[in-house]
Amino acid sequence: MSSLEPHAKDASYWASQMAAVSCRRDRDCFMRIYDHYAPRLRLYLRGIGSPEAVAEELAQEALLRLWQRAASYDAARSSLSTWLFRIARNLHIDRLRREPLWVPVDDEPGWPDRDEEGDVTSAESHAEQVDLRRRIERLPAVQARLIRMSYFEAKSHHEIASELAMPLGTVKSSLRRAFIRLQLGVRGQP
Repeated sequence: MSSLEPHAKDASYWASQMAAVSCRRDRDCFMRIYDHYAPRLRLYLRGIGSPEAVAEELAQEALLRLWQRAASYDAARSSLSTWLFRIARNLHIDRLRREPLWVPVDDEPGWPDRDEEGDVTSAESHAEQVDLRRRIERLPAVQARLIRMSYFEAKSHHEIASELAMPLGTVKSSLRRAFIRLQLGVRGQP
């Protein structure tokens, strides 16, 4: 164990490390921050739906922003972890906003033929349900859980956010990403 570990959860310790980065561009202090927070940021980003490679990239970008904007950190306004995780969350949201726009599923080919009255036969309906369940099972665990809670349990986004202790925006963006993945499957993409 290093001698720094007892301070690992002390907000004043991390604030002093940031002060050194901000005032003196202290690389050793930055590396302590990096070593402590990089794995935590990756885990957080994975938890809100980023694939491993993307989580790694976003965590790196968040820590780079910490280095570049160290002077803007104010320990009186928030802890370092709050500030840094907010940067990571904002990077995640910005990345989601750059993804291709939502394409309505109803406009896509590949839906089963309808009978004369426009109803799907029970065999076709069952096959669609089985296919949908398989696609949901292939989603990341958080996204699959959000889909189930929202559509199979009919819970509102606010109820889900409260029950899972997740920010409302994270619930909404994770659901959106889940639908995009489900749509890609309907269109025949992996």
